[in-house]
Amino acid sequence: MKEDLITISPIDGSEFVRRPYASESQIEQTLQRAKTAQKAWAARPLSERLALVGRAVEHFVQNKATIAEAITRQMGRPLRYTAGEVDGFASRARHMMAIAEDALKLVQVAPQEGFTRFISREPVGVVLTIAPWNYPLLTAVNSIVPALLAGNAVILKHSDQTPLCAELIHQAFVQAELPEGVFQYLHVDHERVRRLIHANEIGFVCFTGSVGGGRIVEEAAAGRFIGVGLELGGNDPAYVRSDANIDYAVETLVDGAFFNSGQSCCGIQRIYVAEPLYKDFIERAVALTNQYVLGNPLDAQTTLGPVVRTAAADGVRAVIAEALSKGARNLIDESQFGLSRAGTPYVAPGVFVDVDHGMTLMNDECFGPVVGIMPVSGDEQAIELMNDSPYGLTASVFTSDEDAALSIGRRVETGTFFMNRCDYLDPALAWTGVKNTGRGVTLSAIGYEHLTRPKSFHLKTRL
Repeated sequence: MKEDLITISPIDGSEFVRRPYASESQIEQTLQRAKTAQKAWAARPLSERLALVGRAVEHFVQNKATIAEAITRQMGRPLRYTAGEVDGFASRARHMMAIAEDALKLVQVAPQEGFTRFISREPVGVVLTIAPWNYPLLTAVNSIVPALLAGNAVILKHSDQTPLCAELIHQAFVQAELPEGVFQYLHVDHERVRRLIHANEIGFVCFTGSVGGGRIVEEAAAGRFIGVGLELGGNDPAYVRSDANIDYAVETLVDGAFFNSGQSCCGIQRIYVAEPLYKDFIERAVALTNQYVLGNPLDAQTTLGPVVRTAAADGVRAVIAEALSKGARNLIDESQFGLSRAGTPYVAPGVFVDVDHGMTLMNDECFGPVVGIMPVSGDEQAIELMNDSPYGLTASVFTSDEDAALSIGRRVETGTFFMNRCDYLDPALAWTGVKNTGRGVTLSAIGYEHLTRPKSFHLKTRL
């Protein structure tokens, strides 16, 4: 068993972070602190919890430049974009703060003479948040802030690729003078994650990651009768109808496919284009893709950084090779992206045509800058192909007809359906999915329901 967490920067393959994994005694102490602190934290008025969490968010934002560079060095997203994730963290936190009072208020039932009856929303206790590296702040904030506001204590286990994110979030809460034990983090390996999930102190698990990882979390929690939220990724489709604004569709979907080097659960991997627009769409998508600059993510001109590690790049290249072997064509010349070479984490963007659903590219998640594009005869074929996936996180339609978009959206199997946008998360709406994307909800008022439990009060006031 490894004793140290080691983070290798994808920028140059150097060791960037080394931390000792938490020992069994440290884990036990963390659990006990959380359990003890949670009772007092839940007893505080919501107004006090809001003030402390809000103060922590402000401290966090003030450290934006340091956090942005830490993200870039740990997982490779271009520095020109990473500060935006700090802003996104604050925006989501503030929204969940704004709706907390209403979301956590007592549920009133019809009055009945001689009785007082209502349902309260009680904290689940200690929430374990297991966060991934691809959006290390945005995935974490989805559960951390509402869990704390609901009166829970939180233990954050971040990816070994982005451990500094856990430390920097914790630092902001310390600066805000959050009571000790209410928010903590642990650097632990997979076996100790199972130990945490087994612990009686844990009352809920929020996991974002792979389908395989989600199965492990479910298995670890089996028999504990606690809630488990699983957001497990996607293979997200977009449909460009014949009435779409093609310039806008191309610009939006190319960005949706390649932002963060394609390492987004809700990034676009499959595009279906109405036949009359197909040729034009392809030409414009290729031209725009060729404008990307693959390079060192610390350089200001870089718009496409490396994927997270060389092993991940090898997996992307294997998906590309399989598609090509089955007849697909890549319309992007890899030689125009000089850093894209085997044995490195740098991968050129790829726009693939002559694809079908017998290819991994079109039927499974591929965390890399690749997209497959197919022509379709119309709405019926597009809906059929969009639903032909084991995942269901988001789906998009590009059209000028809102009624058509609503009609299509009602038939597409997905957690979020977009018209004229993609690769976006609105904190006012429930973030959820279907099929292998997992189960549970974060964000929105519904997200609070998953981080609390209902408690009914039935008081007979007249004897």
